[in-house]
Amino acid sequence: MVNTWDITIPELTEDEKRKAYIYLPEAYTNETAKKYPVLYMFDGHNVFFDSHATYGKSWGMKEYMDFTGTPLIIVAIECNHSPDFGRLKEYSPFDFSDPQFGKITGKGCITMDWFVNTLKPGIDKKYRTLSSREHTFIAGSSMGGLMSLYAVLKYNHIFSRAGALSPSLWTDSHAIERLIRTSFIKKDTVIYMDYGEEELNSHSGMRRTFRQTIDLLSDRHILLTSRIVPGGTHCEASWEKQLPFLIHTLMYQ
Repeated sequence: MVNTWDITIPELTEDEKRKAYIYLPEAYTNETAKKYPVLYMFDGHNVFFDSHATYGKSWGMKEYMDFTGTPLIIVAIECNHSPDFGRLKEYSPFDFSDPQFGKITGKGCITMDWFVNTLKPGIDKKYRTLSSREHTFIAGSSMGGLMSLYAVLKYNHIFSRAGALSPSLWTDSHAIERLIRTSFIKKDTVIYMDYGEEELNSHSGMRRTFRQTIDLLSDRHILLTSRIVPGGTHCEASWEKQLPFLIHTLMYQ
């Protein structure tokens, strides 16, 4: 079951409304004493419904979760669709410059403060969640993948596991390196990270950056699952195919 409602994030877009989505396992209604871990996701409009997705194709997350019966609540928040690169700003934890997008002022720290201090407490209050760090995860793709990596490192006291699919490491590899090297990270931290073969081949230097990031994370003793997806591309259809690997890593005991 997926419920949707309108929210605002005043710190970012004042009273502008955007959608929030929550997936509840089929057993949630009947097993009224059971509590569940929670996965928070970015680009919520692309997670569940093709009709809501930016390019007409979602991750198909509801169908996958229903089919597998995974005991997990998923909370997904729609991104900022502002034409002045609102999504890039909200999903970057640091400033960066790019020939295509120009200078981007990152507001990712504001985004994550809202996730941690407003969204998560509200979800924990309203739903039967396992609210501890051990049972709190975060995931996303592209800029959302970058934010997931940032979240599990910077807010490691909140999130124990993360999924970063095709993360936008190109924004500022030096800032990402500093983040990995300087963050306080508990030794039980788990990260799933992948890139599609085709997207690596089409962007000069990305294979090297991906490898360097893997090495940095491994040096911090993070429990890392990293993959290059055969034939993988930068789109929801490709990320949907990685759900078995992502969910298995997040839920592995």
